[in-house]
Amino acid sequence: MGTATQARSTARRAAAAGRMRDRAERRSPVRRPNSSRAGRRGSWAVHLAQLLLGLALLGLWQLAAVQQWFEPALAKSPGQAWEYLRSAWSSGEVPANLNSTMIAVLIAWVLAGAAGVVVGVALGLLPSLERVVAPYFDAANAMPRLALAPLFIVVFGITTTAKVALAVTLVFFIVCSSARAGVKSTDDEWLRLAAVMDAGKIQIFWRILLPVATPAIFSGLRLGLIYSLLGVVGSELISARDGLGQLIAVYSAQFRMEAVYAILILLAVVAVLLNQAMSLVEKYLLRWQAPARR
Repeated sequence: MGTATQARSTARRAAAAGRMRDRAERRSPVRRPNSSRAGRRGSWAVHLAQLLLGLALLGLWQLAAVQQWFEPALAKSPGQAWEYLRSAWSSGEVPANLNSTMIAVLIAWVLAGAAGVVVGVALGLLPSLERVVAPYFDAANAMPRLALAPLFIVVFGITTTAKVALAVTLVFFIVCSSARAGVKSTDDEWLRLAAVMDAGKIQIFWRILLPVATPAIFSGLRLGLIYSLLGVVGSELISARDGLGQLIAVYSAQFRMEAVYAILILLAVVAVLLNQAMSLVEKYLLRWQAPARR
C-alpha cells in the first residue's frame, strides 16, 4: 500500500509539473513578441530623442550666431557652414582631402591593430615578461604622442607615412592594453578544469583564452579606430600636404570659421559612422555570445 501510494503521489506531481510546463510554453510565444515590440519602441524613442537633441543644438548654434554671443569672426551660422561644405564638396576639395585622411586612418589602424593584438596577447600569456616590460610600457603610453609629430615629420617628411606613424603610436597601446586585459580576465576555474582534463596549451589558447579575450580585443579595435582618426588629423594640423586637418589649419589661419566648423562637423560624422560600422562588425562576428543585458 505504501508503495502504491508513493507511486500515485509521484504520478500526480509529474502530471502537475507537465501541466505547468505546458502553460509556460503556451505563454512564452506571447511574451517574446511583446518584449521585442517594447524593445523596438524603446529604440525608436532613443532615436527620436537623439534627433531632437541635435535639432536643439543646431537651434542654439543659430541663436548664438544671430545674437553675436561671440566675436564676429567666430559667430558663423549653421547655414554658412553648410554653404561652404556644399560648395567645397562640389569643387572636390573636401572629397580629395577626406580620401587622403581616411587612407592614412585605415593604414594606421590595420598596422597598429595587428601589432597591438599580437603583443597584448603575448603579454597576457607571459606574465613574467609582462612584469619586466610593464614600467617601460606604461612610460611610453604616458608620453604625449602629439609631441612626436615634428619628429616623425623630420624622419619621414611631409608624407602619409608621418601621419600613419603618429596614429600608430596612439592605436597600438589602446589595442595592446585591451588584448592583454582580455587574456588576463580568463576565469582561473576554467584553466584548472582544462588542466584536469589534460588539455594542451594550444587547445587552452584556442578554446578558452582567445574566445574570452575576443570581446575586449574588439572593444580596443573599435576605440582604436577613433584614435587613429584623431592621430591622423592631429598630424595634419601640424604639417601635411593634404587632409582634413590641413584644411582646418589653413582656414583657421584665414579666419574662415564657417569652413572650420563644417570640417569639424564632418569629422564628427565620420567618427560616428566608423564607430557604428565597427559595432555592426563586432556584433556579427560575436553573435555566438549571449546578448548584453540593457
